[in-house]
Amino acid sequence: MIVKEEFLSQLRRYFALNLYEVKIWTALLSRGVATAGELSDIANVPRSRSYDILESLEKKGFVVLKLGKPIKYMAVPPAEVVERVKKNMSNEMNAKLERLENLKDTEIVKELNNLHDQGIELIGPADLSGSLKGRHNLYDHLEMTIRNAEKTVTIMTTSQGLMRKIEGLKPVFEKVTKRGVTVRIAAPLTKETFAAVKDMKGVAEIRHTDKEARFVVVDGKELLFMVMHDEGVHPTYDIGIWVNTPFFATALEDLFEIAWTSMTPSDKIVK
Repeated sequence: MIVKEEFLSQLRRYFALNLYEVKIWTALLSRGVATAGELSDIANVPRSRSYDILESLEKKGFVVLKLGKPIKYMAVPPAEVVERVKKNMSNEMNAKLERLENLKDTEIVKELNNLHDQGIELIGPADLSGSLKGRHNLYDHLEMTIRNAEKTVTIMTTSQGLMRKIEGLKPVFEKVTKRGVTVRIAAPLTKETFAAVKDMKGVAEIRHTDKEARFVVVDGKELLFMVMHDEGVHPTYDIGIWVNTPFFATALEDLFEIAWTSMTPSDKIVK
């Protein structure tokens, strides 16, 4: 049996199998029913491993053990396998999420927090900074920073950046707003942003500006700014700089405040 390596690699990624498992599974699919020895020969897998591999595939719902002698295995229809894998992955994910949720109030997290607090005390102000590569990482850090806001969240972004932030961070904005945090966003408002802006009514104050920049200031202390325009960089290569610097963050927020008074409120633009 000749199966392309690329195809086997795809199966490994999608179904979370190792190389021997995908070889045995595809061999069985090509035969329908076969013994462990036959599959070992077809898939070019050591015979001593084939029984363990088939047992693993049986537990995962990929094959069925037929009664009788010699012992034979039958392939489960691929469509059914997909449903079983989806169910198993969902159950595993829910179990992991539940464990992590239960971990919040345990001594383990308290000890981790103590270690973190002790480490922060030893860090100088100049060291509280970092570079973030990739838009996914940028938004993960941005979500964490906004979630911990106590007073203000100040954002200046592009039209596309505005829509991305509303789509991905609206639940976080809603939570901090309920705690009394003031959220202000400045961006070039266009026809494409109308729906997103309306969706944020009562959550954040949004104003129109012709200027374009990409930065977020939280509580006048933490600053995250992106070094490139989002139209000119692939999301994978987007880069941001995070700095915990009250001196510079406050200065930038003061400049934003001056510009904010001259910006047009969204309710005068969005119809």
